[in-house]
Amino acid sequence: MPEPRVPGSGGEELALPCGESVDPQRLDLGMRSFECSCGETHAVVMDVHPPSRFVPEFLVEVLRETIETDDEFDEFGTAHVMGVMMEEFPEDVVTLDKSDDGNVGYGLLWVTDFDDRKLHEIVVELLVELMEHAISHADSNEAMTAFEEQMLEFDVAEFVEQYRDERDLETEHDRAI
Repeated sequence: MPEPRVPGSGGEELALPCGESVDPQRLDLGMRSFECSCGETHAVVMDVHPPSRFVPEFLVEVLRETIETDDEFDEFGTAHVMGVMMEEFPEDVVTLDKSDDGNVGYGLLWVTDFDDRKLHEIVVELLVELMEHAISHADSNEAMTAFEEQMLEFDVAEFVEQYRDERDLETEHDRAI
């Protein structure tokens, strides 16, 4: 006789970077992190989370106007941000495609070995590097110099602290800044 299925259990387990596993059905749209049985907190990102989770919407718009995508996504978004994360930290990020599973509410899922705050800082650092690369192709020494000067004064940890305080999303009706 088969074992009874636990409600909310998809029967599928996602192997995490820490060696533990989690049922993807346990991860809902409102989650940004979860306490793992390994004792650590892991960041959770879903394709339905907007990139403005990490940076202000005006910057997301600049990135969308600047970065051409050559994939199934219409514009630069969270999947691209997490793709960069996976390139830089392949051992620390796992992904799962649930686009064929209508029970979860998301198509792509990423879980990191980092907690949500550390992930946020890394994403901001990677986006700054991406912007620096884009500016280097502008053939403007003035723009590059101005950007480099601004980045000397930019404190990623302070930005993340302020941004997280300002965008503290409490309900589904809150909007990113």
